[in-house]
Parts: sequence; structure tokens; C-alpha cells
Amino acid sequence: MPFINSKVSITITDEKKEIIKSKLGKIIELIPGKSQEWLMVGFEDNYSLYFKGTNDRPAAFIEVKIFGNASEASYNKLTEAICNLFYEELQIPKDRIYVKYEEVYNWGYNGSNF
Repeated sequence: MPFINSKVSITITDEKKEIIKSKLGKIIELIPGKSQEWLMVGFEDNYSLYFKGTNDRPAAFIEVKIFGNASEASYNKLTEAICNLFYEELQIPKDRIYVKYEEVYNWGYNGSNF
């Protein structure tokens, strides 16, 4: 039950959203037990982001929420892959991307909780 939400300061075309969504589906597998089958992805583009006091260059804030937990090594691999993806597809510099992780232990779906 992972959820990846991105807030980016630029416009993302529908075509790019599809590409990023598909690639995130593969990237999430860097966390053992997680797969594209349960992945939900959200995009918030044209988001007003100031980083280091400026908004003159593209920036991104990526939130990754998972049911349960993961190792620090898995998070490190995921951060690297996410930063690479957003740089390759949207030209957002890696040094202007924050990735936040949240481990959730109460997750509802289909009228009940896991």
C-alpha cells in the first residue's frame, strides 16, 4: 500500500505523468514486499516551492508513504532512484529535491483496515 505524491514547481504533461508513474511502479520494488500492484501515485504540478530562499529553478518535494516499515538501505536506494527519475524526466536538479518517508501502521482500504 505505498503512496507516492510529488509536488513540483513545473508543469508536467500527461505523457510525462504516465512515464513517471510507470517508472515509480518499478522503483517501489526497491522496498521488499512493495509492488506496483498496490501503488497509488499523485501529482501536484505548478506548485509554489521555494528552496534555499528562491523559486528561480525547478524543485520537487516527493512524499513516500508505506504500510509497515523498510530498512534504511532500502530508503537510500529509493531516494537515489527517485532523484534520478525526476532529473531524467523533468530536469529537476537532484540538489533541489527532497524525499520524505512516512511509515503508516493503520491503513484503510475497501471499507476496512489492514
